[in-house]
Amino acid sequence: MPFQRASGILLHPTSFPGRFGMGDLGPTAYEFVDFLAETGQQLWQVLPLGPTGHGNSPYMSYSSMAGNHMLISLEKLRDRGLLEQSDLDEFPHFTEDEVDFGNVLPTKLKLLEKAAETFNATADDEARSEYEAFCQERAFWLDDYAFFMALKRAHNGASWHQWESALARREPMAMAEWHDKLATVISYHKYFQFEFTRQWQELKQYTNERHIQIVGDMPIYVAHDSVDVWAFPHNFMIDKETLEPAEMAGVPPDYFSETGQLWGNPTYNWEEIQKREFRWWLQRVKSLLDYVDLTRIDHFRGFEAYWAVPEGEETALNGEWVQAPGEAFFNAVKAEFGSLPILAEDLGVITPEVEALRDQFDFPGMKILQFAFGGDHTNPYLPFNYVRNCLVYTGTHDNDTTVGWFDKASEYERDRVLRYLGGLHADGIHWDLIRLALSSIANQAIIPLQDVLGLGSFARMNSPGKPDGNWAWRYRSEMLTGELRERLRELTRLYSRAPVHWY
Repeated sequence: MPFQRASGILLHPTSFPGRFGMGDLGPTAYEFVDFLAETGQQLWQVLPLGPTGHGNSPYMSYSSMAGNHMLISLEKLRDRGLLEQSDLDEFPHFTEDEVDFGNVLPTKLKLLEKAAETFNATADDEARSEYEAFCQERAFWLDDYAFFMALKRAHNGASWHQWESALARREPMAMAEWHDKLATVISYHKYFQFEFTRQWQELKQYTNERHIQIVGDMPIYVAHDSVDVWAFPHNFMIDKETLEPAEMAGVPPDYFSETGQLWGNPTYNWEEIQKREFRWWLQRVKSLLDYVDLTRIDHFRGFEAYWAVPEGEETALNGEWVQAPGEAFFNAVKAEFGSLPILAEDLGVITPEVEALRDQFDFPGMKILQFAFGGDHTNPYLPFNYVRNCLVYTGTHDNDTTVGWFDKASEYERDRVLRYLGGLHADGIHWDLIRLALSSIANQAIIPLQDVLGLGSFARMNSPGKPDGNWAWRYRSEMLTGELRERLRELTRLYSRAPVHWY
């Protein structure tokens, strides 16, 4: 599905400013959307929106279909009478430059639970009707998700496969007993999803009204410690004795790691999934499209063939490529939803077969400018090698910031950059690469906000292979200066990426 010429910003909601310890869906989210509209951006890309698990990574979520309740705005809860102003006044002051997940999350959870109790006690008939309709419409995943989250709490956060066997294996008597025991906490999590969806849909409507589309992110794999694997084990390669992954996902050695990346997620039992006509996958796509307008599929190449690593391996070296039914899957998605608003993250080991699958469905692939200056003139990330139906970034959430990258680049790469650009401009390497991205023939260009701000490595969102200290960066409102807005607006207009009504 080719897209119009446009540009946008990559920023996850946790990075919004605000005084409640982490970004949320309150006033600063709307201020950011206003910034996008003022500068002519037509795309806002976010990372996966699910509730985060290990390491607070959006890519290791407890659910592939739920929203992250920690993004709920406390101010909006106050405005709806579900919290008191005193609740907000008494909220501790955390650092505003990064998210202190260990302290922010439990502090905020207490107020979310108070709001849930207030809703259950005081909601009028109209609100209750909306809530019940929400629960019914999303019963496919919501019931299991709320139960799963309550069970994790009751088991002190232990992974589901470490619960007592009857519960881990979902035996009916154990399930019924625990469901009754945890009814209150289950109701909390159902309400959290209702409130998250209501707040997100309000923000999405505001965004769309300003001619901006939200680009979501769908990791191809789900976390082993997730409701998806617990509730639908037949979809995954799981050891029936240990309940551990029998096959783990990852990639062979690449740009990021000499031993490859071993993600630990279970691979799919594609034979079983296809036998069920991809029902779970179609529900997953539908759930994401409730939140976003376009979907970036992370690790797209895994739909053609995926790297499978046997249980017990400590690195990804001893894996093998296994075929996946990508064509059949995307045909099923097309039959279900009509159009395919999909962007393909086609980085890594890309074969002609992967390219053929991508091109068969007209999915735009990705180009990363930070990858462009190694090698020679045949480097596919150099702009003169692009096709129009692609999406160019200066860097992604997995890259260093452009300033940090250039500071650490090899002498060869730095020389190539300087010769390609004809020298550096006074505005800095970040604006040089932003200009290069926006001026390219790629239909879409997306710039991480850190690069617009010209920040160094301290603002990096994620370092692959580093287990802790990721995903925490936040900006401050005063960073979005008038001068910065004007510069971004002018480049966006100059390279014909602004909305049509601007011209």
